[in-house]
Amino acid sequence: MARPIGIVAVAFGDEPLDTAAVRAADLGFDHIDAHIDAIAALDGAPLPIPIADRISGFDVADGCTALAPFARRDEDKFDETVALFRAHPGARLEPGPGTSAGSIEKVEALIAAVPGLRLTLDTGHVVTWGEDPIPLLRHADHVQFRQAARRDPQRHPDEGGDVDFAAVLAELDRLDYQGLISIEYFDLPEFGWTLDDPVGYSVALAAHVRALMQ
Repeated sequence: MARPIGIVAVAFGDEPLDTAAVRAADLGFDHIDAHIDAIAALDGAPLPIPIADRISGFDVADGCTALAPFARRDEDKFDETVALFRAHPGARLEPGPGTSAGSIEKVEALIAAVPGLRLTLDTGHVVTWGEDPIPLLRHADHVQFRQAARRDPQRHPDEGGDVDFAAVLAELDRLDYQGLISIEYFDLPEFGWTLDDPVGYSVALAAHVRALMQ
C-alpha cells in the first residue's frame, strides 16, 4: 500500500524551516516534521508542504511528539515520565535508547500507566537498543523510519541493518495504519550521533521504502 512519506527537519541541520521545507518538497517528500520553536518562528508563513508533526523535544507539550527523559544506568525515571505524560494528554511519547522508555518492556509499562498514551516510534531507536520495532507499531500514531543496527543508530539503506522495512510495512498494512510516516536521519555531534549527509541518507531510504510499497 502506497503511503505519503515525510522528512524530519532535523535532517537539514540549522537550515531555517521555510528553506528546509522548499528543499524537502523538491526532493519529493510529502510533509515535514519540525520542532515547535522553528514552527513558531515562521509566524504563520505558508510552506510548500504541510507540517505534519510538531516536535517538542524533551519538553512535553500537548499534541506534540516528546522524547522520553534520559536515564542513567540503573536510574528509575518511570514515575517522572508517567507524571509528565499524564499532565499533557495527546502528547506522543518517542522512546529512545538510554531513556526511561529504552526497551519494549518499559514502553509497554508506560502505556499501561498513562491512559490514551500513543507513540512516535523511531525504528532506528528500537533496533539500536537491540529489539524489533514491530511489536510496538500497534501503539504508534507516527512512525519514523531509519535504518540502524544494535549500537549503530544510523545506517545508509544500502548498507543493510536490523530494520526489516518490508516487515514493518506489512505490519502497518495489517493494522490498517492511518498515521504518519517520516524519515529521520541527523547530524547531532553533541549527542555523539554524527552523519555527514543526513539528507542524502533520507532520500535514499525514502526511495527504498517507496519501492517496497509498490
